[in-house]
Amino acid sequence: MKNTGLQSLDIVVFLIYFVAISTYGVWIYRKKAKKEESSRDYFLAEGSLTFWAIGASLIASNISAEHFIGMSGSGFAIGMAISSYEWMSAAALVVVAIFFVPVYLKNKIYTMPQFLRQRYNPLVATTMAVFWLLLYVFVNLTSILYLGALALEVTAGVDFTMAIVALACFAIIITIGGMKVIGYTDVIQVVVLVIGGLITTYLAMDLVAEHFHKPNVISAFGTLKEQADSHFHMILNKDNPYYKDLPGLSVIIGSMWINNLNYWGCNQYIIQRTLGADLKTARTGILFAAFLKLMIPLIVVIPGVAAFVLHQNGMFQTEMMDAAGNLKPDHAYPVLLDLLPSGLKGIAFAALTAAIVASLAGKANSISTIFTLDIYKQYIKPEASEKHLVRVGRMTVWGAMAIAVIIAPKLKVLDQAYQFIQEYSSFITPGVFAIFFLGMFWKKTTGNAALLAAVMTIPLSVVFKFSMGDIPFLDRMGIIFLILVAMIVVVSLVESGSKDNPKAIEIQSSDFTLNKSFMICSILICGILAALYSVFW
Repeated sequence: MKNTGLQSLDIVVFLIYFVAISTYGVWIYRKKAKKEESSRDYFLAEGSLTFWAIGASLIASNISAEHFIGMSGSGFAIGMAISSYEWMSAAALVVVAIFFVPVYLKNKIYTMPQFLRQRYNPLVATTMAVFWLLLYVFVNLTSILYLGALALEVTAGVDFTMAIVALACFAIIITIGGMKVIGYTDVIQVVVLVIGGLITTYLAMDLVAEHFHKPNVISAFGTLKEQADSHFHMILNKDNPYYKDLPGLSVIIGSMWINNLNYWGCNQYIIQRTLGADLKTARTGILFAAFLKLMIPLIVVIPGVAAFVLHQNGMFQTEMMDAAGNLKPDHAYPVLLDLLPSGLKGIAFAALTAAIVASLAGKANSISTIFTLDIYKQYIKPEASEKHLVRVGRMTVWGAMAIAVIIAPKLKVLDQAYQFIQEYSSFITPGVFAIFFLGMFWKKTTGNAALLAAVMTIPLSVVFKFSMGDIPFLDRMGIIFLILVAMIVVVSLVESGSKDNPKAIEIQSSDFTLNKSFMICSILICGILAALYSVFW
């Protein structure tokens, strides 16, 4: 695929973004460095993040190169159905705000292993902490860096190795300042991300309007529906070739909930942003993130659908092909980006970079938090001072990023890196969510039952993957979740009988009380989702 790269004006625009975000991050860091920094302030920005900083940081950490490149490519191939990952996340965020966050904040939870230690025992906590560290460093951080560098290489002609090193260094600049710097710089990252994404969407729709002689961009949306009706159905039928990726009703009443609730509610990388706030601020921030989630498909999916329609009508015939002449849906976003005029392409490039760097910074901070508080402080130096823990946290960021820089280029051997990583990372999702869900809301759950679920989730996932490969991945995950829940229930009842576990979380109905504004906003989100699924069913 031909790429014209960045022009001088694009580079100037990008440098302005880089200097602005770096300067703002340094200013935030210097401002808070005037007082002695505690480990909770460094890792959680305790009491410092406003609701809009929390919401923006949640989205900035979530959105990365796979959304701009991969989800846009899925929009080209599948259509609006891929938006379920975003829109159902908005619904999951509402559930997390209502039921999960109050439990964490009431029990002063700072890390996910800490929750497991308090609720179960150190063995369960340490087992999961080690596993999360391995997963975050060797899979997640590495894959974000790899896919990010690949995206910059494809969209702007940046040298792959140079892109890896530059992205890692950029992320470290933000990360070593702690969660407060990450949270507030993420506000700028999201603004850049949204503006850059909307510019690309506008270009795509303008091309559609021009090609089909429509008066304006708004009328072009109707043209998309006319030209590609098959791409505007949220619920796929079994005869659809992509049914295995999005199995019909499972995306709204099935296992998509397990996937999303685990990601948004039991994932250190995400939930960490809320753990240093009060309940009202945390909930409001999560709702803000849910509203932002509703608009993500406009930024990443619609351009892919537009590229599909234009390709079907004679445009991009060579640009959408790889060297072997095969159609590559993932070329959709880079093709559109390459058509942007000088200056605007710099903004779109900055948006892509912002998404990648924010995800890298968020993941690195979570790695630092788990290692420092759940491994180093617990087993290596329990008497460590607050200042020492912060120093260890910063050193961990450097170490984790160095490992990722070394490993990332080796992922080139994978043909479909993102899909491969997503499916195999999710092998632990059923077990993790079963442990957390029952640990919060069923008082009889025991530590041995939780440990059994943690140990069995990967073997069960492997068996189901290779013996029942024809079952959609989300449905397999749901089946495994139910099996693990049954195992936890049986083992817990055998161990404790009718008695509650003495380590059970004490929760009351008053813990989940909602204020009027939260209820109104939650109903509005659910109403918008109902309307979207009704229109695009």
